[in-house]
Amino acid sequence: MIPTMNNTKWRELQRAMLALGDHSPNWRTKCKANDHISNWDGEWFYHFSDGGYEDIEWVEIKAENEQHRKLVLSELRKVHVPGQKTENGFKVYGYVKAGDFVEHL
Repeated sequence: MIPTMNNTKWRELQRAMLALGDHSPNWRTKCKANDHISNWDGEWFYHFSDGGYEDIEWVEIKAENEQHRKLVLSELRKVHVPGQKTENGFKVYGYVKAGDFVEHL
């Protein structure tokens, strides 16, 4: 697996989602070390950075509706992170398989 994010980019993402205030989205992560997918969580300030970012393969960010999707995407574009749109909202990649291409939001 090839890293696509560093601590600075993860903190930029965290700050961008916190900036949405009451519209801050829920998220869940996949652990690179053991493939565990966390439960959905809405707390970006402490929970998201708890334990560091080293093992985050990806974070999925849930958009509640089309208006919310636009708000979240606007913030994601400001920090220019590697990811894609998903059925639930967005997925931001911390690691990708060698040879895989990932767009930036």
